[in-house]
Amino acid sequence: MNTATRRIGRTLALVLPVVLVLSGTLAVTRVPWADPRSESQILTASSGRASSPAARKAPHEALRDRLLTELREKDPGVALTHLQTAVDQQPTLAEHCASIARALGRAAVAKYGAQRAQTFSRPVCDTSFAAGVSHARG
Repeated sequence: MNTATRRIGRTLALVLPVVLVLSGTLAVTRVPWADPRSESQILTASSGRASSPAARKAPHEALRDRLLTELREKDPGVALTHLQTAVDQQPTLAEHCASIARALGRAAVAKYGAQRAQTFSRPVCDTSFAAGVSHARG
């Protein structure tokens, strides 16, 4: 190997990691599970919001909180439809689908009572919503 090739190799070995770190730090990421109407959909590494408690929530926790709010404001049917849509769009949420559906079932019982809450039951995440209703009932 000649001297010029070694010099180029050493320069790349020093410069490349710096470039990669800087480009990763300045990257902008879209968060597909965020509410499209909120400003929090686009996050940057230098964002001041990154240290807030909401920014530290796991995606499934944020989804659960959003769906519980939706259930309280609308009805469990709407929340279950949005849960199924979120799982279809973001398959990594599938492992949390059952626990979210059970939480929705418990919240439906708290809002509507066991009899009426059961009428909203759907086959989202197997029968987890119904299990949540049943668990909250008994």
